[in-house]
Amino acid sequence: MLSLETSATFFLASFVLALAPGPDNIFVLTQAALRGKIAGLAVTFGLCTGLIVHTTAVALGIAVIFKTSAVAFTILKSLGACYLLYLAWQAFRTSAGSLSLGNKSDLSVARLYRRGIIMNITNPKVSIFFLAFLPQFASPARGPLTPQIIYLGLIFIMATILVFGTIAFLAGTLGEWLTRSTRTRMITNRIAGGIFVCLALKILTLRQ
Repeated sequence: MLSLETSATFFLASFVLALAPGPDNIFVLTQAALRGKIAGLAVTFGLCTGLIVHTTAVALGIAVIFKTSAVAFTILKSLGACYLLYLAWQAFRTSAGSLSLGNKSDLSVARLYRRGIIMNITNPKVSIFFLAFLPQFASPARGPLTPQIIYLGLIFIMATILVFGTIAFLAGTLGEWLTRSTRTRMITNRIAGGIFVCLALKILTLRQ
């Protein structure tokens, strides 16, 4: 198994990478700002559940498909972009009448959790990133590679929960201040919709 030094180095690298602006942490930020801290945390755990899927795909060698098959890569990224455009459409069509100040989140925790999962697993770049990143810290000299990859994936998930959880808390706190009026919430929804469109376009322009 990996040494404590290697594990600590990997955790630090994962923490820094989780801080780097990307579709996932921006998604957490927008959902927390719109719907509160609990919503942001639900999305965070959904995203991290998706990371379990990507870790397993790398450990079993499935992730190689998205690196070698242009068709599989295109299909998955198209699904992810379509989902983001769907979320953008929902944000843009929200009416003032549907925004009640007493009901911060119009979605259940379970639905927000599922949003996080879908958002993460439909991004093929995550699998390819894990395919390139995780094996750098594994070694056949330490034993079978599969348990090492899974262990590294769990460390990455822990770092991600820490970073994304902090983002959810801060964005949720800011969102509570920003969305005290229906008009401000309408504006925030429009901004979130625009962000979802930009993220969809970003995913569509991804290359293997």
